[in-house]
Amino acid sequence: MQLIPLSRFFLFSSLAASALGTSTMASAAFLDDSKASVELRNFYMNRDFRQSGASQSKADEWAQGFILKMESGYTEGPVGFGVDALGLLGVKLDSSPDRSGTGILQRDSSGQPSDDYGTAGLTAKAKMSNTTLHVGTLQPILPVVMRNDSRLLPSIFRGGWLQSKEIEGLTVDVGMLDRISYRDSSDYEELTVFNGGARNIQLGSAKTSDEFLFAGGRYQIMPELTANYYYGGMDGIYKQHNTQLVHIMALGENQSFKTDLRYVRSTDDGGSNVDNNAFGALFTYKIGGHGFTGGYQTLSGDTGFAYVSGGDNMLINLLQINDFGNEDEKSWQVRYDYDFAAAGIPGLSLMTRYVSGDNVNLAGGGEGEEWERDTDIAYVVQNGPLKNLAMKVRNATVRSNFGSDINETRVILSYTLALW
Repeated sequence: MQLIPLSRFFLFSSLAASALGTSTMASAAFLDDSKASVELRNFYMNRDFRQSGASQSKADEWAQGFILKMESGYTEGPVGFGVDALGLLGVKLDSSPDRSGTGILQRDSSGQPSDDYGTAGLTAKAKMSNTTLHVGTLQPILPVVMRNDSRLLPSIFRGGWLQSKEIEGLTVDVGMLDRISYRDSSDYEELTVFNGGARNIQLGSAKTSDEFLFAGGRYQIMPELTANYYYGGMDGIYKQHNTQLVHIMALGENQSFKTDLRYVRSTDDGGSNVDNNAFGALFTYKIGGHGFTGGYQTLSGDTGFAYVSGGDNMLINLLQINDFGNEDEKSWQVRYDYDFAAAGIPGLSLMTRYVSGDNVNLAGGGEGEEWERDTDIAYVVQNGPLKNLAMKVRNATVRSNFGSDINETRVILSYTLALW
């Protein structure tokens, strides 16, 4: 264990503060509407491989993260201009080469974890009416491209993103990305497709791409019904069409039934064999503080599900460890949620779920089967000097006849402090 070296964090803070303060043309709104915060995230993770006979018995690390966000307002005029800044810093508290690889710390080719790592980014922005343009560091959460924020620091992208909300109920997004900085990295890299598990995706001579185009929209058809369609294409590797329909039906006091249907069609773009159809359906019944969910996901085609490596995806069975997105895999989910506010304990929540998958087409022949069980217990302090301090314990168990058997526990403490 070591003391936290904050020099790099203060460097990020200085860079961001300079970005927000250098514009001499800044109007009152540019400054008055600005805001800044820092999230302190303490993350412990233990992943036990011992039951699978893996060469590394476990990955076990503890780290402290700092996520600094600074956002300006917009200058006055028909087109307003502004700038945002992001600083990310991760600091090792406990690790070693034989226990590294959790994804919460950067490490070198020999497995040696870094004492600290991080990056900083700036985003220029412009706004006209209800349309905004962001260019620079981006953190998209869209069906075809999503940042991953499941570890100490989030993954971030570089590119341009135009978003329009000129029509009531309709959000339109268009953009291009050319680089990603992974959640455990200080560098930007070209994009590639995730190919873990038994996806059986084969790439041609080009393994990476410097162009990911996305376009689409979300429309609130009526208060209880929402539809979206998005296109995403990684130049030279794959193309994807993503559709979703969500309906929430009120059933009386403190009761509702939610239907979430998703279909994704992925094909190659000249440099891979990507060919996949993914259909998922989730049904959730809520009564009081209870939530009961059932789901089914089925994949077909010549490969498994394709998405940007280092990000997340829209599969309904994306869990703590697996997403059940292998070639021809069929999987079902049962889930239970409870909000203890219904029992007079606001801020405390429980989630537990089980997903079983089979029919996986293994490259070496045979049928793959796997299952995962997750349990999350979370609490957010509601008042007092520690108000908004969030604590979460996440536990997962995975068993598979074609991948690793894993027992995993994560303990996460986070607190966001508003700077102004």
